[in-house]
Amino acid sequence: MWIKICGLATQPAVEAAVKHGATHIGFVFAPSQRQITPEAAKYLASFVPESVQKVGLFVNADLLTIEQTIATVGLDMVQLHGQETAAFADQISVPVMKAFGIKDGQLPPELAAFKQHMILLDAPPTEFAGGSGKIFDWGKVDLTALADYDFFIAGGLTPDNVAEAITIFQPTGVDVSSGVETDGVKDLEKIKLFIEKSKR
Repeated sequence: MWIKICGLATQPAVEAAVKHGATHIGFVFAPSQRQITPEAAKYLASFVPESVQKVGLFVNADLLTIEQTIATVGLDMVQLHGQETAAFADQISVPVMKAFGIKDGQLPPELAAFKQHMILLDAPPTEFAGGSGKIFDWGKVDLTALADYDFFIAGGLTPDNVAEAITIFQPTGVDVSSGVETDGVKDLEKIKLFIEKSKR
């Protein structure tokens, strides 16, 4: 099970995620309360071992910006949360995860074009693209349509419900940001708990 802790912006949060067994660390480069600069992410990345994947989240950024950030930070993967096409994703020099907001349990038809990439199933965005912290309707999703996909589940996951999400979806991985925060700040104990519950 891949476990991604996203929206990390401090050394203690990065170190906690790594210590307790996160497989992926997420840095946000799009407008968000969790947005950081590539230079800040480069510093934080120095606390991430090679065995843990460093993921950069972008929303409708141009290819040059993405590639420059990959080079600066040493990103292993890029997460796209905008209206990026599969043709655009194919040009990126590292593996891509494409996020799709799920409304009324319906998988969007564009999913098929990204089959060679990782998929992220999330709740539709609210104030900022890149995740709302809300749960989408798990019970309405046609799980048989996901049989041939590698995909992460996100959207409103917490230490309390991640095990249920894993049981329902049998995903490749789980992705959390606000669900391991207290008052908008990463909570080291919640990070630990989330990873433990995901592993079980």
